Amino acid sequence: MPKISVLLTSFNHEKYICEAIDSVLNQTFADFELIILDDASTDTSWRLISQYTDPRVRAIRNEVNCDAKYNVNNAISTLALGDYIAIHHSDDIWESTKLELQVAYLDANPAIGAVFTNVLAITEKSALMTDEKHPYFSVFDQPNRSRHEWLRFFFCHGNALCHPSALIRKKCYEDCGLYHYELAQLPDFDMWIRLCLRYDIHVLPQKLIRFRVRDNEANSSGIRPETRIRTAYEYYKVLRNYRELSRFEDLLKVFPSAAKYDRNEETDMDFALGMVALEQKSFSFTQLFGQDLVVEALSDPKRAANIKRLYGFDYKNLFALTGVNDVFSREEVNQLQESMERIYASRSWRLTRPLRDLDRL
Repeated sequence: MPKISVLLTSFNHEKYICEAIDSVLNQTFADFELIILDDASTDTSWRLISQYTDPRVRAIRNEVNCDAKYNVNNAISTLALGDYIAIHHSDDIWESTKLELQVAYLDANPAIGAVFTNVLAITEKSALMTDEKHPYFSVFDQPNRSRHEWLRFFFCHGNALCHPSALIRKKCYEDCGLYHYELAQLPDFDMWIRLCLRYDIHVLPQKLIRFRVRDNEANSSGIRPETRIRTAYEYYKVLRNYRELSRFEDLLKVFPSAAKYDRNEETDMDFALGMVALEQKSFSFTQLFGQDLVVEALSDPKRAANIKRLYGFDYKNLFALTGVNDVFSREEVNQLQESMERIYASRSWRLTRPLRDLDRL
């Protein structure tokens, strides 16, 4: 039985697949199985994969393209034999000591659910990224936090953990569930929230993975119109995980400002979470999440009466909130539209002036 099951997802990365595979086979820690999951690649990826004869390699190819989440979930639940699960992507590269250092940490700290590493960002041509303004240049360089601090960070800032850097106990997937199929942009982020609701995690300071940043935002997480639109919606959906904070002491550890909503055994947890979310003002979707929780609480007459008695909050307070929380950015759009109309009106007037003045427009 191998100690680690490495799950390497592959789809049309013929330029990188061999480098990714070799970076696993060259690990200083050798007690692993490498399960390569090719999702019906149409380039030469499968032919390159098939050339490997190392007995630790198991290669599986889909006849039709399914989705990386489907392949990984199936591998975790039916194929993986290891106690630890490592996710690898076919365009990334591992440093040779990655698994050795991570296994040593998990073995020495049985209460830790997963261990991540810091990351080196590389370009399409494998050169080190030098653009310090690029989001991926340093986003994964994170200090260690308690699980409650991570949950607060996720809520206020978003994801900052690199999926292919993770080594996760298989038991964590059994306790927290597999990746959610309905999420295209944030299945890993959703997993980190669910993980930190139950387990502490650790980030090794060493940069043990080379994360490839493709040209023209070609990464699945690249900043494109459709990914920006979809990501905002999925962020809103993954916030539902915070409703799993069933004990007020846990809510307080994640959001210390929740203290003012403590009413001992009478505390309305979802109302408290909703009010805290509204106060954070992190993103429009965190505001919408909080507002929805408050609306839901007041929609139940019994809860509404208790909330009025415990917190002095009723429908009038709700209406005041919904009148100022512009969760759909309507006023921002209207103001922008009015500004543009004023600019166009001004330019239209100026175009009636002599042609010699056009260069001033």
